[in-house]
Amino acid sequence: MSNGAAGTAQARIEQLRQRRAQNELGGGQERVDAQHARNKLTAHERVRVLLDQGSFQELDPFVVHRSDDFGLDRQRIPGDGVVTGFGRVDGRLVFVYAQDFTVFGGSLSETHAAKICKIMDMALKNGAPVVGLCDSGGARIQEGVVSLSGYSEIFLRNTLASGVIPQISAIMGPCAGGAVYSPALTDFCVMVRETSNMFITGPNVIKAVTHEDVSFEELGGAMAHNSKSGVAHFAAENDEEALYLVRRLLSYLPRNNVEDPPRQPPETSVTTPDLTLNDIIPDNPNRPYDMRDVIGRVVDDGSFFEVHEHFAPNILVGFARLAGRSIGIVANQPNVLAGVLDIDASVKGARFVRFCDCFNIPIITFEDVPGFLPGVAQEHGGIIRHGAKLLYAYCEATVPKITVITRKAYGGAYCVMNSRHIRGDLVYAWPSAEIAVMGPDAAVNIIFRREIEAAEDAEATRQRLIREYAERFANPYVAASRGYVDDVIEPAETRARLIAGLDMLGNKRDTNPPKKHGNIPL
Repeated sequence: MSNGAAGTAQARIEQLRQRRAQNELGGGQERVDAQHARNKLTAHERVRVLLDQGSFQELDPFVVHRSDDFGLDRQRIPGDGVVTGFGRVDGRLVFVYAQDFTVFGGSLSETHAAKICKIMDMALKNGAPVVGLCDSGGARIQEGVVSLSGYSEIFLRNTLASGVIPQISAIMGPCAGGAVYSPALTDFCVMVRETSNMFITGPNVIKAVTHEDVSFEELGGAMAHNSKSGVAHFAAENDEEALYLVRRLLSYLPRNNVEDPPRQPPETSVTTPDLTLNDIIPDNPNRPYDMRDVIGRVVDDGSFFEVHEHFAPNILVGFARLAGRSIGIVANQPNVLAGVLDIDASVKGARFVRFCDCFNIPIITFEDVPGFLPGVAQEHGGIIRHGAKLLYAYCEATVPKITVITRKAYGGAYCVMNSRHIRGDLVYAWPSAEIAVMGPDAAVNIIFRREIEAAEDAEATRQRLIREYAERFANPYVAASRGYVDDVIEPAETRARLIAGLDMLGNKRDTNPPKKHGNIPL
């Protein structure tokens, strides 16, 4: 090669390096500094934190927008406001896109959307999770309906990928208008306190239309969506924590719907009984306890990863490991509203059960439920319809399903919480379990109302009847005698029994009737 040719080649390599450096800076150093001043990482920085070191392979870094309207012809920035590519998390393939707020406020254009769609298509073809890091002012107004069509293309891919590959959204800045529907269609949503928000219409529009005065954080901040709307599943203190949560979440999930979840070597003995479980249920049936204490003593040490922690706290859902195997956990929480099922708890539980069933994750249910929450607000709010969602989800699920009844299992809630009658594979009960249509108190007041009214000492008679009813029905042995409960077990042996049950169910095959899809009561 001549010196002139070599010089030309070197110049072209240098030009490439300069272009890559320009792409890394996005909208320029001044805007990068402004991003850091808001306690936010840049798009490239977020991708590097999320993925294994050195594994990121960027795609389409030189794409620019096509519009020449409203002065856009003078602003063609490489990447067009979104960083896309693939890499590894714990050595496993993951596709990622990260919107760059330093470029046109991260606004979505035709080419911006095309880059995201390309990544989603590749993820679907290769059977790997897709993670979206959202930080965008919305549709690029200068492009009009073209940018809106881009959102529609993304929504379609979210829907087609649902149940095929895990989809995770991290909201790390603004996400408004139509843009919110993509995160809402994904499986999990992480938000960052103080710096992220989601809403269909912002505070200014709401004030103009309804005269309600509300801040960005109150309307669509991380805690608003974690505790009130249920749109978000996790709240992080900063960008780094949000990305750590995504990495941890991925560690429990398979890459797609035809693979099994990853398995890790267990750190806890498989067979050693935890005798503290034998004393964890209070003698007083009306006294609460924290179901997290039960879960923590049964699963592998420190492995319980709670989902939707701040929403509908009367039910717990999350991932954990048993002997290194990924499992999903659904558990009534007696510490909140006595563990009763209400509208929000039903929806929360149903969505989690369906996710686990999509991705071959066994479901362990810890049951202590006095029934559904009574009240006019619940009935008019559709507790029948929403409660049916949880029932539908359990009935439809074909993954291994094991239930442990720790205390109360009353009425219709007993049926709903993965009873044997709706294809629960194994149902265990602790000696403290009470399986009945309703609690002894309420049952006696209905069955023996006239006898109590006619008695000389009504209260003494009522208490005697309650004791007799409890001895006869408020125990697990009636259900066990009919095979509805597979065994009454000592609480201390719960871990060993669950591990053995999951081993037995390792090759379980169950199917649903052929159909396009069911009609869940949405």
